[in-house]
Amino acid sequence: MNYVLEINNLSKNYGSVQALNNVSYKVPAGTVFGILGPNGSGKTTMLGIIMDILRATSGGIQLFGETPTAEHRRRMGTLLETPNFYHYMSAVDNLKIAAAIKGVDNPDIEGVLKKVNLFERKDSKFQTFSLGMKQRLAIASCLLGNPEVLVFDEPTNGLDPVGIAEIRTLIKAVAQEGKTIIMASHLLDEVEKVCTHVAIMKKGTLLASGSVDEILANDDMAETGAANTAQLMQVLSSMPGQTKVEAGLNGKVNVHFPIGTANLAQLNQHCFNHGIVLDHLQMKKKSLEAKFLEMTN
Repeated sequence: MNYVLEINNLSKNYGSVQALNNVSYKVPAGTVFGILGPNGSGKTTMLGIIMDILRATSGGIQLFGETPTAEHRRRMGTLLETPNFYHYMSAVDNLKIAAAIKGVDNPDIEGVLKKVNLFERKDSKFQTFSLGMKQRLAIASCLLGNPEVLVFDEPTNGLDPVGIAEIRTLIKAVAQEGKTIIMASHLLDEVEKVCTHVAIMKKGTLLASGSVDEILANDDMAETGAANTAQLMQVLSSMPGQTKVEAGLNGKVNVHFPIGTANLAQLNQHCFNHGIVLDHLQMKKKSLEAKFLEMTN
């Protein structure tokens, strides 16, 4: 498999504080890779080391299978802080300055503005933009020079639901072009909606990494419902093969089975044989949020 980034036994200390503790994982090319964790988990420190803003205490990284150089990082577009543009200048003029700073010759400014759905506002001053528009302009800046990899630190931070949805749609669209996206976030629901792979961190320690499906696929879960919830839980607890029965949302009852063993027909028959008529029966995938809370608790 082709990896754009390999993290090898990476540690970072700030005096007595250990921000990263012997972290290792790989980011496959063409994926949307989420670095997930609460504030203080080491996400931003990790991105800072990747982009050569910070130095690791020990361990190292590889970019595109090689020891990182400035040339490797020129193949990457980054958004690590709050967008920093000139408020009195237009979107086009701000991107011209960004391209000059990056050393991008003949930048396709109109093209990137179209990608982020800002072309109609290309001549508007930055100070007239909403927060979501400012963030999209920052992503347009990242796209200058057509980088292979995009690195975002909390790309939806501070946005309202509309702005979050806009950035989510944009990330999906860029990913469909074959680019690799590495994004750090504490918004678990957003990560689950856009990411194909994830690394889960807590206090500088890596808890798990891999594809989202692999991280979540530790058991089968069926969501059930009936008129008498207490009786339903009792009947499900007697079913052969189940590993756990628990109260779910909105009066539902969740029953867990080892991965690949759940059989809804058998579950329904078991309940019917014990006097329970189900009014709801559905296989459910555990949410990334539920998995994260399970791991961090």
